[in-house]
Amino acid sequence: MKTALDLVMAAKAQSREIALTQVDSVLAAADVVIDVREPDEYAAGHLQGAVNLPRGLLEFKLSGNPALERRDLAVVLYCKTSGRAALSACSMQAMGYLNVVSIAGGYDAWVAAGKPVVTPNLPTFG
Repeated sequence: MKTALDLVMAAKAQSREIALTQVDSVLAAADVVIDVREPDEYAAGHLQGAVNLPRGLLEFKLSGNPALERRDLAVVLYCKTSGRAALSACSMQAMGYLNVVSIAGGYDAWVAAGKPVVTPNLPTFG
């Protein structure tokens, strides 16, 4: 029986992952940046301009959104550490998307590199 790690490793072998050193130019050319983490993870902090389409709903959300129908969209995916993004990239490729990449190391690597994130602006009570 295959483990989740086996599936992620197979997905990474079949999809394109970009290193943080390449990410700025790829993000600048992207049509859409998709955060495939869960809504609570996204709400705690995410990349500027990213839309939240959780991994478990990705295929359904893509199929139901005319703005995301073009198969030649330049798509950048990320999750916490890159496993869900790799699985998502494979799903999108199977759906016919032609230009899908994921960020190596995911959100955690992004934050560790000191790159900017959008975080909630919570009120302070004094």
